[in-house]
Amino acid sequence: MDINGKVAVVTGGASGIGQAVTRRIAAAGGKVVIFDLNEDAGQAMVAELGADNCVFANVNVVDEDSAKAGIETAVGAFGTIHINVNCAGIGNAAKTLGRDGPFPMDVWNKVISVNLTGTFNVLRLCAEVMAKHDPVTDDGARGVIINTASVAAYEGQMGQAAYSASKGGIVGMTLPIARDLYRQGVRICTIAPGIFNTPMMAGAPDQVRDPLIDMVQYPKRLGLPPEFASLSKQIVENPYLNGETIRLDGGIRMAPK
Repeated sequence: MDINGKVAVVTGGASGIGQAVTRRIAAAGGKVVIFDLNEDAGQAMVAELGADNCVFANVNVVDEDSAKAGIETAVGAFGTIHINVNCAGIGNAAKTLGRDGPFPMDVWNKVISVNLTGTFNVLRLCAEVMAKHDPVTDDGARGVIINTASVAAYEGQMGQAAYSASKGGIVGMTLPIARDLYRQGVRICTIAPGIFNTPMMAGAPDQVRDPLIDMVQYPKRLGLPPEFASLSKQIVENPYLNGETIRLDGGIRMAPK
């Protein structure tokens, strides 16, 4: 699918890898609707890219009504939705049984809710809009969905039970959703990034960053958000990518801790 002239909803699009995706889609001629809770960062992206190319919607991806309102904003601004990239997510660190007792269920529920349920909540609503517009390619394509998992879906470290479960769920639902949406001409892929140089990681001390970099095979560094955005663009543009999870991790294999 040619991104030029297409409309994309990017969750978490005001910072980190989502921000890089927002910029890449806009640079390719697409229109972007940012779903995020950070109003200031979202409006800064609108100012950077221009209101004709980007709008912001204050959306809590977990809340059904909030997500529906965001979809209405997107359709109201640009008419439809062709692309959905889901980058919104949170992390946590708590052992199944720690010094203070068992894993807190409120923490478990929040991580699963934001990362897994929030992703599905938004993509299902975007797919509904995609299915309503005419095909945009000769082979009947109407839309592309890209979700964000993590290498923790495969090699979760100590304390990552909830996070790994949420990201493993994203990997696990990729193929069934591809099968669900084939009649509508909607493709879906998942990216499983390794450790990326996001604002949170950029502020981490060397004793946290260095062991993670040591686990990377090559290139020996953290991933860069524009590299995630580049792969997202390739997934949109390559019509034969569907139902697949792609690791983007420099060959990292996570140690237990």
